[in-house]
Amino acid sequence: MSRHTPTSEDTLSSSASPGTGHDACRGGQAQAGPRIIKRLNTEHAASRNRRHDEADKRIAHGQDAEHSRQRPGQPEGHAHAAKAEDHSCCGRAHACGDDAASPASRPASPTLQAGPGQRVARLRIGQMDCPTEETLIRRKLGNLPEVHALDFNLMQRILTVVHAEGALDKVTAAIRSLDMTPEPLRDDAAATTAPPAPGRGWRMLAAAGVLAAAAEAAHFAALPLAVTAVLAVLSILACGISTYRKGWIAVRNRNLNINALMSIAVTGAVLIGQWPEAAMVMFLFNVAELIEARALDRARNAVRGLMDLAPQTATARQPDGGWAEIPAARLQSGDVVRVRPGERIAADGEVSEGRSAVDQSPITGESLPVDKGPGDPVYAGTVNASGSFEYRVTAAAGNTTLDRIIHAVEQAQGARAPTQRFIDRFSRIYTPAVVGLAVLVAVVPPLLLDHAWLASIYQALALLIIACPCALVISTPVSVVSGLTAAARRGILIKGGVYLEEGRKLAWLALDKTGTLTRGAPEQTDLVTLRTASAAGTPALRAAVSLASRSDHPVSRALAQAADAPHPLQVEDFTALPGRGVSGRIGAETFHLGNRRLLRELGADHADVQARIDALESQGKTTVALACGGQVLLLAAVADTLRPGSADAIADLHRLGVRTLMLSGDNARSARAVADEAGIDEARGELLPEDKLAAIEGKLNPAGAVGMVGDGINDAPALARADIGFAMGAAGTGTAIETADVALMDDDLRKIGTFVRLSRATHRVLMQNIALALGIKALFLLLALTGQATLWMAVFADVGAALLVVANGLRLLRAGGPRAAPRPKDPQRRPRAAATRHGTDAGSENSFPAK
Repeated sequence: MSRHTPTSEDTLSSSASPGTGHDACRGGQAQAGPRIIKRLNTEHAASRNRRHDEADKRIAHGQDAEHSRQRPGQPEGHAHAAKAEDHSCCGRAHACGDDAASPASRPASPTLQAGPGQRVARLRIGQMDCPTEETLIRRKLGNLPEVHALDFNLMQRILTVVHAEGALDKVTAAIRSLDMTPEPLRDDAAATTAPPAPGRGWRMLAAAGVLAAAAEAAHFAALPLAVTAVLAVLSILACGISTYRKGWIAVRNRNLNINALMSIAVTGAVLIGQWPEAAMVMFLFNVAELIEARALDRARNAVRGLMDLAPQTATARQPDGGWAEIPAARLQSGDVVRVRPGERIAADGEVSEGRSAVDQSPITGESLPVDKGPGDPVYAGTVNASGSFEYRVTAAAGNTTLDRIIHAVEQAQGARAPTQRFIDRFSRIYTPAVVGLAVLVAVVPPLLLDHAWLASIYQALALLIIACPCALVISTPVSVVSGLTAAARRGILIKGGVYLEEGRKLAWLALDKTGTLTRGAPEQTDLVTLRTASAAGTPALRAAVSLASRSDHPVSRALAQAADAPHPLQVEDFTALPGRGVSGRIGAETFHLGNRRLLRELGADHADVQARIDALESQGKTTVALACGGQVLLLAAVADTLRPGSADAIADLHRLGVRTLMLSGDNARSARAVADEAGIDEARGELLPEDKLAAIEGKLNPAGAVGMVGDGINDAPALARADIGFAMGAAGTGTAIETADVALMDDDLRKIGTFVRLSRATHRVLMQNIALALGIKALFLLLALTGQATLWMAVFADVGAALLVVANGLRLLRAGGPRAAPRPKDPQRRPRAAATRHGTDAGSENSFPAK
């Protein structure tokens, strides 16, 4: 997107030979591109780091921050591993992969880097599926001088450790001391799926329930206390050994988690003679733990479903020309793969032979299959809906678009949302406060108010059960994970909970014009025929197409492509007229195709012609004229037309209360015309990259977020400065997935409205979950302080609230509006692989038929 676009003063100039004029400029940009991209990527990172200085300072002090940036050559995690505060005491399979401790151990880069004398080990730990285990491991390994950095992937249950050479055995031994089993993974092992957590013995749990019920029955039947006690102890042993073991490990490592609290409460109930209630509480706790884990697995499986999209095998061409079914993981770039109707595509590639329609909804969210032919890209995980075809692999397993999406979603789940940081700070205060209150309830009433010791201790034990803010801790991550997954299903890749939360505040959205709102390539919009033929009878349209087809200028290409005319006529003495147009002899007549300046030189700039040109150019269009013998035969107008759905997207944003601003390097008149057509509130043209940056800074306001949508090199500074940077068409560009805050997997701007709605729905669910968790806890605290609470009620208050917030958070998997609407049919659609970034997958409404 250059600052200057073709106007009537330079149309068709320098267009006679390839590599000159506009194309030469494009070639220069291509050569300079890598240097510019490198520089602007550096500026992007620097701007991001400046925006998060305060967060980085918090990280330096061992506190939470929404963005941790691992500096090159500096391993993270070790400095803070020993200091990590235990603010999550929940001992259940919750958090859905959310990072529970300081993000200092979670680098922005996909892998931890080993320094001199160090090694990187990846360990799969089947028992590590929630922040409780992460905190235990972090504290244990953080005390080892041989451990330099840690990275936890709770979704896949994988721990990455940077350790000193020869220290792996010491690391695994430390993990085993926590009653966990580390399984070393090869460096090249794919971590695409996580095995299910070790199963719980249903039979033992059922037996524990029967024994607990029998203990209750014996108590009500006034049977001897020994019978009740034996039944209760057997029930506790049947289902509570694991809880006691985990609780003891936690206490030994100075971590008062839910297992420790539950163990203390059940033991205390036994000591004061509440045998039946102790057994039933332990049984109910284990049942609720299992139900909650199953419910949370829905969120975990939603992401795992993305992993299962790619098939395990593919039919590849062999060196002898035959075909064989091989594991998809063995595919390499350049291999040729055959796909039959109904089969899933195993790797990213480019169609080499055949035609079909491919269902790309898992990647882009498009609801209708997309036609594919030679040169078109295909993506791993998509489904061949009709005919057979062959494609050449361009990205093998581990590097496909689907792999990048999965990796980005997992990284986003590890990034902490602002609400989560608040919950973490609150939970660090809540648990010790409630434990202290329980001690006071057990001691103060008997000493000062002459209450019974056993009754006071009973109420204190009930308080201990709810001392862990489980429901509160999981209220945010389960909602954020569900929202991120729901967005990914709709072709919207959100790079973290912070952006999912920030989206609801979107007040201004700035959009680049060329390639974002528009197709990014000139198209003919108007054709005005003044005379159908020249004096010698040469058809005016054929003459114009014949001259235009000899030129490489974008305007002339648009004219030649739009015309559905017969084969071009023979042109002799073809000449480029710099800054004016072209000329050539057809038969005995000389024709000129060019701009207003050329017409003045030919004496053909008559008043009626000038009036028509003025009318077209006032709409931001570029006009060319065909003249012969001092007469203008026809006028053609060319413009960069809106993408299908752009106007609908802007109208949808306005309904959501989001104001829009168009930033363009094109001339102001063209920018204003496009903005008026799209319904945009403000438009600014003739902007350099620094001007776009200044425009974004001028809109920044604490009261609302500012977003920026762009796709060009000159958009990078503005994208970095905006609160939320949107990238379009990310399915075909790995860079966009890596660098954007929110990546739209296709070019449909309407997804931004879906993103805003999903963000607002997520915020509503977050507030509902926090209110539920705090409300239930507050009610039970009131009952406990007034002596009305029971241990049963405590269990229901704890696990019941947790189940409610999980169920409420999972509703987001169905939120955010429908999938992308069918894309309007585009007769000018070109293969993505053959198109430039700014001319892909869009549409137009030409007044002249397309080829």
